[in-house]
Amino acid sequence: MRVGVARLVAMAACLLWLIGCESSSRTAQLYEPAGGDQMATSSIEPDTTGSLSSIGSTAPEPGDAGPLKRELLGGDPNDDLSLGKRQYREQNYGLAEKYFRRAVEARPRDAEAWVGLAASYDRLRRFDLADRAYEQAIAILGPTPEILNNQGYSLMLRGDYKMARKKLVAAQVKDPDSKYIQNNLDLLDEAVRKGKGAR
Repeated sequence: MRVGVARLVAMAACLLWLIGCESSSRTAQLYEPAGGDQMATSSIEPDTTGSLSSIGSTAPEPGDAGPLKRELLGGDPNDDLSLGKRQYREQNYGLAEKYFRRAVEARPRDAEAWVGLAASYDRLRRFDLADRAYEQAIAILGPTPEILNNQGYSLMLRGDYKMARKKLVAAQVKDPDSKYIQNNLDLLDEAVRKGKGAR
């Protein structure tokens, strides 16, 4: 009996580790809307495979009994995280915000939900709330290139090009090959050149 339980725990740990490995490289592919919005190029991009990976839910919640008893957010197509992603992709930012907010209330250590909430607030032009959500994601994961890129995009939306460039350059230093970061730098250059504010 002990051997069976030990194997089950080991298999669950391996599965969680594999999920984490896959997701860490795909943070940038989560929430981008499908429309043709030129300025809609934050690091959160659509996942073309149809499945969405999680960057959060890696730290156990207080009182969690372990990986076998904890549900992973995003694994159920009808959980708040998945519904938030779906609404964001469909450009229903108010509904996306609602679901992401519920997701972070249920799992405050889920960085993916915080990033989704911040991106939704950006689209709703609630930049004060977006900043708070980005701070929460950074407290969980640190200043990842994806989060820095999203913050740069957020600042670009506000017309703060100087700070946007600072965040985007910091993101590029951490991930020099990211096409999402380079795309945002190109958009920033274009916005500065045209003297227009970001949408």
